[in-house]
Amino acid sequence: MLIYNTTYQVPFAEARNFVIWIHQFYLPQVAEFGFLHRPRLSRILSHREADTECFSLQFDVESSARLHHWYNKQGTRLNEEMKKIFKEQVVGFSTLMEVIEES
Repeated sequence: MLIYNTTYQVPFAEARNFVIWIHQFYLPQVAEFGFLHRPRLSRILSHREADTECFSLQFDVESSARLHHWYNKQGTRLNEEMKKIFKEQVVGFSTLMEVIEES
């Protein structure tokens, strides 16, 4: 099992709007496509910069091939939608992780 994580840095003034957008637009769109599962949105409490909030959005994904297919078919479009709404205010980077052990 793989975990697809994206960490976002959001200006404090836009954090509430960002979380609402994630819940009302982004997550329903991802769920409809069906490749990414078990979404988890977390607020990052460490490594904060002044006047910003950081969030981690994680999904389980079966393989890097499925993630690549999702990203090409839907992920890039969702990122473009985010840029239309939040401009350059929201920045993020993605990480693909492999689960080694679950307890």
